[in-house]
Amino acid sequence: MSGASIQRMKIGDFLLRRLEEAGIRHLFGVPGDYNLPLLQQLQDAGAPKWIGTCNELNASYAADGYARLTGLGALLVTNGVGPLSAINGIGGACSERVPVICIAGSVPLRSIDRGLGMHHTMADGSYDHFLRAYAPVTAAQARITPRNAATEIDRLILTAWRERLPVYMEVPSDITHLEIEVPADRLDLAAPPGDPERLRSCVAAIAGRLCAAKSPAILVDADADRFGVASELMELAEKLAAPVAVINAAKAVIDETFAHFIGVYGGKSSEPHVRQTVETSDCLLCVGYRPIEATTGDFTASLPADAIHVRGHSVDAGDDNYQAVTRGEVLRGVIDAVPRVTTNRAPRPAGAAMAAPLPDGSAKLTQAAYWRAVQSYLRPGDVLYVDNGTSFAVLGLKLPPKSTFVGSINWGSIGYSVGALLGALTAAPDRRHILLIGDGSFQVSAQELSTILRHDHKPVILLINNGGYTIERGYLGKAEPYNDVANWAYADLPKIFRRDTSARSFVVRTVGDLRAALATPNDTMIFVESLMDRHDAPATVVRSSNGGAELDYGPHGPHTQENAQLRPTT
Repeated sequence: MSGASIQRMKIGDFLLRRLEEAGIRHLFGVPGDYNLPLLQQLQDAGAPKWIGTCNELNASYAADGYARLTGLGALLVTNGVGPLSAINGIGGACSERVPVICIAGSVPLRSIDRGLGMHHTMADGSYDHFLRAYAPVTAAQARITPRNAATEIDRLILTAWRERLPVYMEVPSDITHLEIEVPADRLDLAAPPGDPERLRSCVAAIAGRLCAAKSPAILVDADADRFGVASELMELAEKLAAPVAVINAAKAVIDETFAHFIGVYGGKSSEPHVRQTVETSDCLLCVGYRPIEATTGDFTASLPADAIHVRGHSVDAGDDNYQAVTRGEVLRGVIDAVPRVTTNRAPRPAGAAMAAPLPDGSAKLTQAAYWRAVQSYLRPGDVLYVDNGTSFAVLGLKLPPKSTFVGSINWGSIGYSVGALLGALTAAPDRRHILLIGDGSFQVSAQELSTILRHDHKPVILLINNGGYTIERGYLGKAEPYNDVANWAYADLPKIFRRDTSARSFVVRTVGDLRAALATPNDTMIFVESLMDRHDAPATVVRSSNGGAELDYGPHGPHTQENAQLRPTT
């Protein structure tokens, strides 16, 4: 720090200060003896605000949901038991490219130096197990010491923000109150500028191809949201009169009412006009595209061989690869370089989904009617959560402007959405939050409903009770007991978790029941439990599961037996 303005601070206070400077106003987690010194410093300072969760896994989900709305999230756990409980959620943040800082209060440095056996360890004399465990699912890891705290704390926070990936930090319990020299200046969340020549050459190459193309198109993955370039992509599409498609992981990243938005691309699962537009484009600009079977229609996506791929810090354009350039710089440069197209390429807009009228109110509730009702219920600015199961049907809905979609599409961890709901409610309590979830997924992390109630949040929770794991029934075991779950009294849970709650709960069996529940004012939590047949499922969800079984089990797998799978009814 030679030549820099410095001051003296306790290590824990410096860490909390840096979190606040990075925009983190809330810290999720579970207390434990090794993190209590830091937690007491947080309590004494009054910031960030502590949000205690029921377990560390849910804390990691909450930090993920928080980061999706604010740009950066963090959780605090205790050594060993905490990081290993949270690692599934951190793995999801890594897969989905969400910047989360996992802080673990760890065994004292004194014990590490002397080789003293401690609890919450493997009792084998090694203290690096969890640093190693986190290496595959984080962009950086470090144990903080008095010697490295001033540099490593900044490095980890900046790495998480710049790479949009999680990081892992161990803070020994006996160093938080030690005073060291630290930078006095605020932490600057800024990406280092790219190479000027590489940027000019890259922009010229992309702009040249776009201008020469007769049918340019843009394909967007979730990274466009993580790196904050969705508005630039819409500006570019508008200037070029070029159609824009998203993959399902990027649902709502592009305003679905935007004139040039054409829908979701996923190979054979796409609408025909979307598939044709993307696959026949003579200049396809792909932003952050990371294909897996769940986003490509079981690997049936077929992008043009010469598609341009814009990544976080590099671009592939034909035979050329450009390093030391960033998405934002490149897209802004291309927008400025291309002329406005006056010819109307007449992109076909995405049509309204689930537009058929609802059946008579006395009709038994079905999946088809349910999702038509949900479509009508949505309004601009909603935050929508999807979990693995029948709630994937939300991918077929047309979302209103300024909506936010929160899901674990790549990672696919059931129960994610309940913890993420807590985090995003904490980040944006003034928006309307709608959780779409099935009974199987909800049971994984249901206890976090108590934390949501504790903080007087007012989400709308729409739960489908159909007795088990619908996605799995579509893979294998249509009627097998291993796909069943206990039949909870879901709508009673708000009052069980908080006796004085004002939450309104409903158990619905008919279309009329659902219509009445959705007409309820959202001035408190709304919890709707919809009872449906276990073999009724959206056709798109079932087809996806059937295709997944083909990939997973091969042509002679057990799914080929008669009546082994849930099958589409339409």
